[in-house]
Amino acid sequence: QVQLVESGGGLVQAGGSLRLSCAASGRTFSNSNMAWFRQTTEKEREFVAGILWSGGNTHYLASVKGRFTISRDNAKDTLYLQMNGLRPEDTAVYYCAQSGPTSWIQVSEYAYDYWGQGTQVTVSS
Repeated sequence: QVQLVESGGGLVQAGGSLRLSCAASGRTFSNSNMAWFRQTTEKEREFVAGILWSGGNTHYLASVKGRFTISRDNAKDTLYLQMNGLRPEDTAVYYCAQSGPTSWIQVSEYAYDYWGQGTQVTVSS
């Protein structure tokens, strides 16, 4: 059974940094594309960043590009999201998601089979 467990969320001031982690189990991590999504009560879930199974390609939401970095450690079955220059509009629950291997990064939530429980990120102004 697949499990994705996020950690690293919290409260930070604008301009600060956080590093989210997602520990995966139950499915071959190195053979899975991974992504981070986020959701607020006012907005639908949106794609933030994705990375191919090989780690060879990444894709970002335009508003986070240059501030966030997605990475993975296939030896540790762990996905990361380094978030720098945080803004109040980055406040959301952040979810990691897993799909099968494809040669492109999918931005639709419906392309992902498994989800973590989410971790809250709050950025104060």
